[in-house]
Amino acid sequence: MANRKELTAEQLKALHEGLAIPAHPLALDENRKFDEKHQRALTRYYMASGAGGVAVGVHSTQFEIRDKDVNLFEPVLRLAAEEVDKANLDRVFLKIAGICGPTEQAVAEAELAASLGYDIGLLSMGGLQGWTEEQILDRTRAVAAIIPVFGFYLQPSVGGRIFSFSFWEQFANIDGVVAIKMAPFNRYQTIDVVRAVCYSDRRDQIALYTGNDDNIVSDLLTVYRFNVNGQPVEKRIVGGLLGHWAVWTKKAVELLEEIKSIRENRELSAEWQTRNVEVTDTNAAFFDPAHQFHGCIPGIHEVLRRQGLLQGRWCLNPNEELSPGQMEEIDRVYRDYPHLNDDEFVRANLEKWLA
Repeated sequence: MANRKELTAEQLKALHEGLAIPAHPLALDENRKFDEKHQRALTRYYMASGAGGVAVGVHSTQFEIRDKDVNLFEPVLRLAAEEVDKANLDRVFLKIAGICGPTEQAVAEAELAASLGYDIGLLSMGGLQGWTEEQILDRTRAVAAIIPVFGFYLQPSVGGRIFSFSFWEQFANIDGVVAIKMAPFNRYQTIDVVRAVCYSDRRDQIALYTGNDDNIVSDLLTVYRFNVNGQPVEKRIVGGLLGHWAVWTKKAVELLEEIKSIRENRELSAEWQTRNVEVTDTNAAFFDPAHQFHGCIPGIHEVLRRQGLLQGRWCLNPNEELSPGQMEEIDRVYRDYPHLNDDEFVRANLEKWLA
């Protein structure tokens, strides 16, 4: 493991205290070509919003960037790294690279990310339906030998699969796994991961993050407690790595900071459950669960287009567009939850970010 670049003590501390990490979208022009100007503006927006990092090359960045006829994986990762390094922030800002595919591809992507200065690899388990759990664990070990790993439990409805409690117990014991993003959109499966981590000797070395867009606030407020060998062990989901947080990011950062300031209070106001519903309702408009998430990337793009951070909703796949009624749903959540958007913040800074 000597070749793996380790996180600094400061980075580990921030990761475990909890960060708001948006999944970085892809900016395209009307010809569906890479729009570098707006791509840089997005990265600058996330840094200015107070986010704790960005995840690049993930689902929100569109997996098609890896296609040979598109060939944008390396340019997109490089550009984000350049912007972060150039900003020279006086706080932790993690560069997280999406990593996917069979072992050979995943290892090559991990090596590229490490060479570009990325801190962590978000390792997708998608697209490996025929693999055994042991094969996927071996793949994880191969990637973790190159770059610290952020595990990812992806919901089955968008290409993920169900894993056993034993899988997650073994996953947590892999040296180099520093965090796990839980996004099964399922409370039972979320509990499986948290319990498995609590049973691991590495429990204090792994930070848990929500990707459950249908339950963000409740995930962040919950204390999980399990009996491990006769002793109570507690674990929290400390932050979020979310496509949902690619929009209205400043408000998402403020939400997480507010939660961090009050979550030791064992008598939380019931108002937080209402807040959870508000955030979930906005996510439904953006992510389009009514149509099996078909419009999730265009939904994110539409919000960013309205703010001027993108020129349009275009995706690499021309068939990816808003679903019927989705535009009206975005209109509705803008109208119903004005306190959740950061349009004013974007208006005040957009010209600077686009310069």
